[in-house]
Amino acid sequence: MGISYKASTLVAIITLAAGCAAAPAPGDTFARKASGAGQATWLYARAAYENPVNRPVSSAAALGSYALKSTGGLLRRIVIGTAQMPVLDGPVADINPADPMDLDEFEKTLDRVTGTRRDLGRIRFLVDGDEYFDRLMESIEHAEKSIDIRTFIFDNDDFAVTVADELKRRAENVRVRVMVDSLGNLLATQSDPDSLPDDHRPPLSMHRYMEQASDVRVRKVANPWMIISDHTKTTIIDEKIAFVGGMNIGREYRYDWHDLMMEVTGPVVDQLQFESDKAWARGGLLGDVANAFRFLLGKKKHADHDGYPVRILQTRNFDSDIHKAQIAAIQNAQSHIIIENAYFSDDRTIYELAKARRRGVDVRVIIPSAGNHGALNASNRVTVNKLLEHGIRVYEYPGMSHVKAAIYDGWICVGSANFDKLSLKVNKELNLATSDPQTVAALLDRVFIPDLTISREIVEPVPVDLIAYLSEIAVDELL
Repeated sequence: MGISYKASTLVAIITLAAGCAAAPAPGDTFARKASGAGQATWLYARAAYENPVNRPVSSAAALGSYALKSTGGLLRRIVIGTAQMPVLDGPVADINPADPMDLDEFEKTLDRVTGTRRDLGRIRFLVDGDEYFDRLMESIEHAEKSIDIRTFIFDNDDFAVTVADELKRRAENVRVRVMVDSLGNLLATQSDPDSLPDDHRPPLSMHRYMEQASDVRVRKVANPWMIISDHTKTTIIDEKIAFVGGMNIGREYRYDWHDLMMEVTGPVVDQLQFESDKAWARGGLLGDVANAFRFLLGKKKHADHDGYPVRILQTRNFDSDIHKAQIAAIQNAQSHIIIENAYFSDDRTIYELAKARRRGVDVRVIIPSAGNHGALNASNRVTVNKLLEHGIRVYEYPGMSHVKAAIYDGWICVGSANFDKLSLKVNKELNLATSDPQTVAALLDRVFIPDLTISREIVEPVPVDLIAYLSEIAVDELL
């Protein structure tokens, strides 16, 4: 077991490097490093000794799912690279889009392919940190009953501390629960964004900081086998308003990066609350038992009862709704596909996009010009050349775009998932999808048209060295 855990710890470190943390800060103090080492030791102990005891079903399922998906993914990548992609070689015809796909029929296809069903809801897009966090803080201020936060990272920079202080204040009157991913938060709080004020002294532990002298309850999500993380980002206020998307809580998301969240109302919020409640129960001392009990209690109905059809898609053990749904969308699209994502390495997605473009679909992809991780930046360069080879138009957003959104012929999918192995196969993720025309138009108007306008189109292959190719292989297998 010792050897396997050493290997899994290494994978965990690489996994974290592909998450949403900033580059390591050069000025870390001894106390900060010692605190980080202590937290890492505790995480290792939880993975090795606690999880198999109080989360035996979850741990076994996570390992089995990871092994199955990794093996299947490797075989699929071999087939794509050696047989399927070479068949697509040759001149690329001009774009010749047909009428968009029949969205009613496509929704029925998703019912069958994913096993999910649509609920009612309404989506309002919140673009960048100023819109989102202003609205979030307003909602926290006016909460009357509960605040439930489920996030990959709750950082310890100056802005995150400000949010934590407000939660501590509100916990005097309402229930406040904060759930963070143990692995993701450990690395994030050991690093600083470049824009951090010099006089900020980060708390050594945000868990302790939030709970100290307050009624805030904090749980660190256990990471089975030190590999699988909860990358979901949802905040639910009074069981009626949900915020869903790609933003963690930290300075980069508030001030530095381009990003996207959704404010959601309607009955779909009841299901989002149910998913949050189950995750909270599973993260406690009773683990799988508490999760099963919460599942048996079922979904409560508190949200407003109006809206248009909205579908929740997730990545879970033995199930990858987000991946299956978007592959189906690419295969069915007849007119246009527009995708914006910072981490783009999934070979199956690239292959299906190439096929779509070669049948005449207008396919466009937006990636950041300044990504936040070296290996993934290098992998993206390999991806860019693959996309260009098959006539797909690729754009570089100026700076760091952390947006995770796509439009396929009038069907949109937005949330926490990247286009990489971790998000599509391994980690827990949550996206929302809809074909409501006004919501699709809003995403196009608020995000894609502005981003395409200010981005630089890449028209020639980009330089790729051996390091980039090796990074692409590593990202495919590990991230």
